[in-house]
Amino acid sequence: MGSTPVIGVLALQGDVREHLIALAAADAVARPVRRPEELAEVDGLVIPGGESTTISKLAEIFGLAGPLRERIAAGLPVYGTCAGLIMLAEKILDPRSGQDTFGGIDMIVRRNAFGRQNESFEATVEVTGVGPVEGVFIRAPWVESVGAGTEVLAEHGGHIVAVRQGNALATSFHPELTGDHRVHQLFVDMVRAGR
Repeated sequence: MGSTPVIGVLALQGDVREHLIALAAADAVARPVRRPEELAEVDGLVIPGGESTTISKLAEIFGLAGPLRERIAAGLPVYGTCAGLIMLAEKILDPRSGQDTFGGIDMIVRRNAFGRQNESFEATVEVTGVGPVEGVFIRAPWVESVGAGTEVLAEHGGHIVAVRQGNALATSFHPELTGDHRVHQLFVDMVRAGR
């Protein structure tokens, strides 16, 4: 098992502080990541929610997009929530112009699929390997379809809302907002197993 894993949180936008707290509660050393040299020092990375087009643009500006794609392709354990799920998709339905992803999970996603901000909601979601969790859905995407190597971990209302492919994990919802750290614990365990 070795020492405590160092897990970064992509700190360009979104619930960075909440993810840092959840990761620390799940026995990881958690650090914000804004620069390529910070990315090089982590064993795993969380890509938080926010606005996927903004994350895409800021990653380019901060020189992180290329190094992120390379490390994810090389097997860096990564966990994306909400917009982070979009950033891990191989394909986005109706992407904004100039919007690119980091890739990592063979899936097609639909942005804002569950509706606008005022249609945000909470629902109990049964996550394989975790159990029932309170899912906070805020302008959440859903997964339209997955490739053969992608495991569906949870569905809500007939739509896929949590997936895993190898070292990559993604949820449509925000477990960092609930105080329940079991999904983060699952990710920390994935990072530990991959070291």
